[in-house]
Amino acid sequence: MGTRRKSRELALQMLFQADLGQQPREEVERTFWGGRGEVPREVQEFAEDIFRLARDRAEEIDQRIETHAEHWRMDRMAAVDRNILRAAVAELLGFPATPRAVVINEAIEIARKFSSPESVQFINGVLDSVGKEIEAGSSG
Repeated sequence: MGTRRKSRELALQMLFQADLGQQPREEVERTFWGGRGEVPREVQEFAEDIFRLARDRAEEIDQRIETHAEHWRMDRMAAVDRNILRAAVAELLGFPATPRAVVINEAIEIARKFSSPESVQFINGVLDSVGKEIEAGSSG
């Protein structure tokens, strides 16, 4: 597994902890890395970058997801799916040099590992739509 994939998985886990534990960003950052063993610095830094961006722009990210997830509210989505989408949209917004297709494919692979088979198509569709909007420079 590449370092970027590992970072994305860790960012998902941080977002999941914050979401389900209703923990503020600072609390997750303080507690998340303890007991994880040695994590390469570049893996940890990219995971933290995605996590911070997703938390700092949470309102905008959630609004974009809901706009493109027809008939789905954030609170009705599976927690894993919701946080995979948040991490990927944060990456689309904060790392425009990473091709949209790469971000989407990585999210799909992570969904295959952590979520249900039905979620893969849903995540693909939402991210493709959000990604196109971001690339077009639309505010949603």
